[in-house]
Amino acid sequence: MVGSGVNHFRDPATYVAMMPAALPWHLALVYVSGAFEIAGGLGLVHPATRRWAAIGLIALLAAVFPANVNMALNHLPLAGRAVPAWALWARLPFQALFIAWAALWARRPAPLAAAARPGQDSGTQEERTWPGPV
Repeated sequence: MVGSGVNHFRDPATYVAMMPAALPWHLALVYVSGAFEIAGGLGLVHPATRRWAAIGLIALLAAVFPANVNMALNHLPLAGRAVPAWALWARLPFQALFIAWAALWARRPAPLAAAARPGQDSGTQEERTWPGPV
């Protein structure tokens, strides 16, 4: 996520080119989405911010989906290179997978305050053995 967000600043033309014409302020939206992608990726690192970062990434992935649909509908190049139409359409379901992945992070229980205090219960067995992303 962080690397992709950084690319919004390193090569904004790639992202501007895939934006639907109906949206205003293409370059500003590319920078805003890049900043949120960086913030969301970094937010996943710390347990205290993980849930809200994941929720923000879900919203971001939903917000940028029209740009991916626009690429497929109009057979737009990616970073100036032609991409087969099937590949542009195949990218779309991956948005759902990324949203599902972020939803796993959003569901992950936050660390319990009691876990930091010696001598107190550190949560239920389910909270200590949550099977989601680590």
